[in-house]
Amino acid sequence: MESLSSEGPPGHPHQEEAAACCQLTVRVLEARRLRTTDLLSEADPYVTLQLPTAPGMTFRTNTVTNSSHPVWNESFHFLIQSQVKNVLELSVYDENVITKDGICFKVFYDISEVLPGQLLRKTFSQVPRWGQEELDVEFLLEKTSDPPENLITNNVLVARELSRLDVFVDRAENSTVAAGQDELELVLKGSYEDTQTSALDTASFFSFHYLAAQCTELSGHLKSSRGDRCNPATPAGRLSVPLRPLALGEKVTLDVPGANAPGVRLQLKADSCPKELAVRLGCGLCAEERAFLRRRRRVAAAALKQALQLDRDLREDEVPVVGIVAEGGGARAMTAFYGHLLALKKLGLLDCVTYLSGISGSTWTMAHLYWDPEWSQKDLEGPVGHAREHLAKSQLTAFSPERLASYRRELELRAKQGHPTTIVDLWALVLESKLHGQVTDYKLSGQRAALERGQNPLPLYLSLNVKENHLDTLDFKEWVEFSPYEVGFLKYGAFIPSELFGSEFFMGRLMRRLPESRICFLEAIWSNIFSLNLLDTWYDLTCSGEDWKQCLQDKIQNAEKQPAGSSGGASQAEGSWLQPGTALAQAFRGFLTRRPLHQRSANFLRGLQMHRDYRAHEAFSTWADCQLDATPSQLTPQQPQLCLVDSGYFINNSYPAMFRPGRQPDLILSFNYSLDSPFQALQQMELYCRAQGLPFPRLELSPEDQRQPGECHLFSDPACPQAPVLLHFPLVNASFRDFSAPGVQRSPEELEAGRVDLSPATSPYALFNMTYKEADFDRLLSLSDYNVRNSQATILQALRTVLKRRAPEARPSGVQT
Repeated sequence: MESLSSEGPPGHPHQEEAAACCQLTVRVLEARRLRTTDLLSEADPYVTLQLPTAPGMTFRTNTVTNSSHPVWNESFHFLIQSQVKNVLELSVYDENVITKDGICFKVFYDISEVLPGQLLRKTFSQVPRWGQEELDVEFLLEKTSDPPENLITNNVLVARELSRLDVFVDRAENSTVAAGQDELELVLKGSYEDTQTSALDTASFFSFHYLAAQCTELSGHLKSSRGDRCNPATPAGRLSVPLRPLALGEKVTLDVPGANAPGVRLQLKADSCPKELAVRLGCGLCAEERAFLRRRRRVAAAALKQALQLDRDLREDEVPVVGIVAEGGGARAMTAFYGHLLALKKLGLLDCVTYLSGISGSTWTMAHLYWDPEWSQKDLEGPVGHAREHLAKSQLTAFSPERLASYRRELELRAKQGHPTTIVDLWALVLESKLHGQVTDYKLSGQRAALERGQNPLPLYLSLNVKENHLDTLDFKEWVEFSPYEVGFLKYGAFIPSELFGSEFFMGRLMRRLPESRICFLEAIWSNIFSLNLLDTWYDLTCSGEDWKQCLQDKIQNAEKQPAGSSGGASQAEGSWLQPGTALAQAFRGFLTRRPLHQRSANFLRGLQMHRDYRAHEAFSTWADCQLDATPSQLTPQQPQLCLVDSGYFINNSYPAMFRPGRQPDLILSFNYSLDSPFQALQQMELYCRAQGLPFPRLELSPEDQRQPGECHLFSDPACPQAPVLLHFPLVNASFRDFSAPGVQRSPEELEAGRVDLSPATSPYALFNMTYKEADFDRLLSLSDYNVRNSQATILQALRTVLKRRAPEARPSGVQT
């Protein structure tokens, strides 16, 4: 188990517990007033039953022909774990011979309402506006004599026991099988591997990893070299082995049935898998980050003493946490971010910063800086000159025949290593060529060298996990954080070491380790411009700030409400986005919401199950903001892959990374890189934080601030001491036009250098422009540098304010640092 630390709350460490499984019997009785979906005949209904927490177990009733009132009276059995959220999916279909079977209606049922030993009868009704269909079902839950299952949980996710089935395919010495003629295909539904194939003419060995409490079977059939099955309709041509009776460690030998496999035998052996997880289940900070914070406090304490001219050394608990939050904006964000950091370095304030977070284009700056483990201790002229040189190059250089050939070789190598490759990986290589002009071998885990002595701030990169199809970003998004130590989901409290991102996991165990990706492939994820679907585009072009606020409020309010009838485990009809409709409507919906060019990453949450009380967990409920959060089967652990996109599709800043338990920044420096909306992302984040119960200062902007923003705006909320003090730096050209440095008036010859065009219509810093003239680069860099240095007094005053808050006498009783 994770151990508690005096470093501050590690945040809900995982725990181990033993819990018995139960048998659930579901008896499908009858349905009434069913509508046909093919319009040519009466309904031919059947019911499917699926329980995602019992993987591999999907049942179906018989079809009752030409009936709107079918009677089935069929029973089905599931082995379930009571500590996880068991939501049964019941779907009533209309069987069609020519077209795809149509769905009449579907319900989710939380079986926590079913009490052991008590027969419960339920009538499920369709949502009134869709019809008056009804389905009658009986439930019975019974205890089993099986030993309890050992679980690992953070009370959001549950890792269950895994078993491994080793399969050795061999043949007798005197048997003959024609080389290359036949193969044996073995299937274990719900397992990590699912399907594996073995040639009959050679001995082979492989394994299946599956849920130890899974009540399923290993099935197999012979398949010819042409791909067709041998004797598919006869029992003699098929193999079926129930897994539950297999004793751990005991070998079982059986013959492969069928005339095409004379003397071919299977040796089966079931064994338990190690219980240790490769996924860390815990919502707080990892041990490495907590150790970094101790080291960084010592560096920050010395920097604060010098910057504020203190007459004594600061104790560790007096050192405020200062975080930098950088917005996205392509090459504009990258360039301006260099300027902001350059100014902090000149002011002697960079060592006061604990965290450095960014999204999209600002991550290009961060990723490049951390090539050098000592970057913040230097003058930054090297990285700035590097960026200037490569932004001045023509974009066409990245598409030369030599470059295209190198991209192909790199993608082939990546595919050979086992990574899925998409156009986003090509974008990564183009971006690397444009920004660096060479192949770089830097990796995210390699940035740990820059943190060994606390000599630099901890970099945090943020992305969004979304749905590949059917939903826009506002409807479903989950924050995913990347740091040199870990990659993980804020909502689920699940993290893996950064070097394992892209490797394959199942039920929290590492199944297949792949080589760590070079950081350019991660930069393409953080600035993934290819996953935008048409609904996202339409929203971005047409939705006003007020529309965004109303839309977000509606979605969060809907997420906070219990699903219709879900209280106490009652039925929930499926949401309107999944309701049956015409083929044309379905196709149009897919056209609007499909992400045809998204990046694919292996899902390290795969197989993990939701705890029965996951919605009540503080960490989960903080980030739960869509209706799908009430439906476990629609959440990320059920997906084979992640779909990661640029966070700017939702909110163009990286604030959520600052609100992890254990970080609690005292002061945030917010850097804006928008040409036309200097406060939009900030206002969106205020609304989002307030809706989620996160402490955030109140943004009180005067009409003058909105009309003509200044170089720095200070926001705080004395009524909420948990909210950080916020300094926001819009991308504006105010006094820089007349001053080359704070207090230094420009001469007539220098006025041209102060003219930085930030007009959205004519600016050379447009979002999709990746080539800057050196003069334009220097102007933007100098402007950002000046705006921070011109706000030195405000920054120092904010530091004094949060330092005073940190004083022991200023802390409320019971509040720890």
